Amino acid sequence: MKWFRKWMHKKPGYPIIPEDHHSEAEETANLNLDLEQNELIFKRIFHKSADIAFRKVQSAGKDHWLIIYFTTLVEEELINKHILEPMIAKSTKQDELFIINTESLDDQVISLGMTSMTSEVKEIVNQVLNGHAAVLTLGNCEAMLVKVNAKSQRSLDEPSSEPVIRGPRVGFIEKISTNIGLIRAKIKTSRLKMESFTIGELTKTPVVITYIEGIASESIIEEVRKRVGRIQIDGIIDSGYVEEFIEDSPYSPFPLVHSTERPDVVAAELLEGKVAILVDTSPFVLIVPMTFWTGLQASEDYYIRWPIATFVRWIRFLFISIAIFAPPLYVAISTFNQEMIPTNLVLSIASSREPVPFPAVIEAFIMEIVFEALREAGIRLPKQIGQAISIVGALVIGQAAVLAGIISAPVVIIVSITGIAAFTIPRYSFANGIRLLRFPMLLLAGTLGLYGIVIGLLGIVLHISSLRSFGVPYFTPAAPVNFSELKDVIIRAPIWAKTRRPNETSMKDTVREPTGQKPSPGSAAAKGKEAPE
Repeated sequence: MKWFRKWMHKKPGYPIIPEDHHSEAEETANLNLDLEQNELIFKRIFHKSADIAFRKVQSAGKDHWLIIYFTTLVEEELINKHILEPMIAKSTKQDELFIINTESLDDQVISLGMTSMTSEVKEIVNQVLNGHAAVLTLGNCEAMLVKVNAKSQRSLDEPSSEPVIRGPRVGFIEKISTNIGLIRAKIKTSRLKMESFTIGELTKTPVVITYIEGIASESIIEEVRKRVGRIQIDGIIDSGYVEEFIEDSPYSPFPLVHSTERPDVVAAELLEGKVAILVDTSPFVLIVPMTFWTGLQASEDYYIRWPIATFVRWIRFLFISIAIFAPPLYVAISTFNQEMIPTNLVLSIASSREPVPFPAVIEAFIMEIVFEALREAGIRLPKQIGQAISIVGALVIGQAAVLAGIISAPVVIIVSITGIAAFTIPRYSFANGIRLLRFPMLLLAGTLGLYGIVIGLLGIVLHISSLRSFGVPYFTPAAPVNFSELKDVIIRAPIWAKTRRPNETSMKDTVREPTGQKPSPGSAAAKGKEAPE
């Protein structure tokens, strides 16, 4: 077959595709004046790429321009309309100055605004892989890069992981430029800064850190730069990769980096002096630093009236305690401290547990694992049947287990309440950490009783108090205590009463509103300004 391949390569019009891989020296070199030599270099680099296109434009019977792009990454209509057709029309005039000078393309032919010039082969390769078209000219060692990315993207829908009754209905998508635009649409100031990084040896993923200059702490900004800049990996697929590289305590069950799909959440956090990290191809934006109380706050808390938001927060505080301690307390009291239970209740529990062959701690473990399996199955199954399967499965399995005498009815009730309590936590990653804590707490309760629960509680508090997120204490403002900031933790203070930003994240401009007073109903501030025409 070798002789046949050589014979076919010699036939006129047959594309000569180099079989050998390109050398590293070629990719790190610069362009030369020979257009054919440049074409061979890029054909070797993009060897075995079925979607690469090399299009030539002739003038005076010679190949004077070469356009390189990936058909799957660009809008070919833009290339035809704004590059090829003007080139062909111009080449008929046989303007030698125009033919030799690549810069004249931008001035006289190409009408697209996003263009740049480079002579580095590596830079041309990277930009072509990012959806640009490279225009090479005969007798010129510089190429023009034209941004002609494909516009296909999904619509800006409401995030399914953070639904709200009242609030914005738009969420981030997988395109980083769109996500940056959503943030700038909410914070219209030149102080909003965007610093770009490229991470991943093979994926070359754009990563942007954003903050408000003069509000965010310089020490936190510099720490974010260092941690993001030293990431060394072959590829970044999602922002979760970056999160694991930059978090302070990777073995803690509590998340130390906040992730969200909502632009309004990012804007609110930036106004408090925090730093956001955007990753291309991921709809989740990372926010640092994160505190324990961030995991218990929903964006909707700030869109409804403050008394209702405060009540909802108290409900969350109650149910997070139930999510962690309800099963361990049942196991500890029913196993070691039955005297703490009223007589009628203890008789009812004893009668329901009489046919059960397992101790209470084993019962609780079995039901917790089954509940987690049903929850995971409901997530992975298609939406049309996932919810129905999880609900029906819980009812059928629970009822059948009780009738068969494998599990007692009180354990089913306790585990169900615990599962519902975990769903009240608004942050998914934070709720996952709470779910994990139930299992070691069950083990301590089953072996040491109430003493084990007290030991577990002290361990959780000490662990949370020792955590830091980019230098900020995780339990702040409760530990260390800052009474002025507790009004946005225990309660949700009125918006007009929040006059200062958190001291830990904003070291310069800490004042939100100079007066800090609620505008009276008859004042100009309450009436508002006349809307612009």
